[in-house]
Amino acid sequence: EHGCVYCFARPTHAFMGLSPGLDFESKLFAKPDAARMLDRELSKPGYQPRTIAIGTNTDPYQPIEKQYRIMREILEVLEARGHPVGIVTKSALVTRDIDILSRMAERGLAKVALSVTTMDRMLARTMEPRASTPTKRLEAIRQLSDAGIPASVMVAPIIPGLNDPEMERILDSARAAGAREAGYVILRLPLEVAPIFKDWLLRHYPDRYRHVMSLIRSMRDGKDYDSEWGKRMKGAGPYAWQIGRRFEIAAKRLGLNVERRQLRVDQFVAGSGAGEQLILL
Repeated sequence: EHGCVYCFARPTHAFMGLSPGLDFESKLFAKPDAARMLDRELSKPGYQPRTIAIGTNTDPYQPIEKQYRIMREILEVLEARGHPVGIVTKSALVTRDIDILSRMAERGLAKVALSVTTMDRMLARTMEPRASTPTKRLEAIRQLSDAGIPASVMVAPIIPGLNDPEMERILDSARAAGAREAGYVILRLPLEVAPIFKDWLLRHYPDRYRHVMSLIRSMRDGKDYDSEWGKRMKGAGPYAWQIGRRFEIAAKRLGLNVERRQLRVDQFVAGSGAGEQLILL
């Protein structure tokens, strides 16, 4: 629903017989009973708690979440269960759940990463039209941090020749807002995402098209995308190395990633019923 042109989850709609383009942004799938299903899984005998990562494929705080409140119900179950969770989002809507997240963070059960792609509001509006503005995302980091919730920033995706010159500025701004950790991911163009992104780039930045695609391919062994494990997130080659080195230098200068916050698994409440009462309420 955010409409991010680069979203690597777009091919999932093709799997469902829908368009990875407009359908992906307008025909949404939701699981209203997700919290109940989660609690059922956590109730199974022998379940061993490990941090659940939410938002690594599609964003849990898309605009539709205001109406469905599925993510909030999931957090209520996880809090009742004493189960750790890590969240990645580009939406300021995450601040709605600061009450739950702050209680969980106090117990070492929650952390949140905000994805910031650019500080240029016009580029953001063109590239991710229905996502929170960069300013609102930084303010979300500030509010989360002020509430005692470990907050980090993801400079993701980095699009060489388009937003990579902003990396240091994004890290500076996020650190000033309270982020203590940071990461980055190079643009990924699997399957149907490649033609959608290239069409967008040609329409909005025709003067940069050849340069941007040349840099992307220089990091992907001459291809639009390389799915090989260990390369798909960071790329390979001189330009990928340069981006990685810039990130390392900036992170060190800002004191980011000095201490990685590890979430706790020793508070988990096993058995049935721990989260069921909250769901019924």
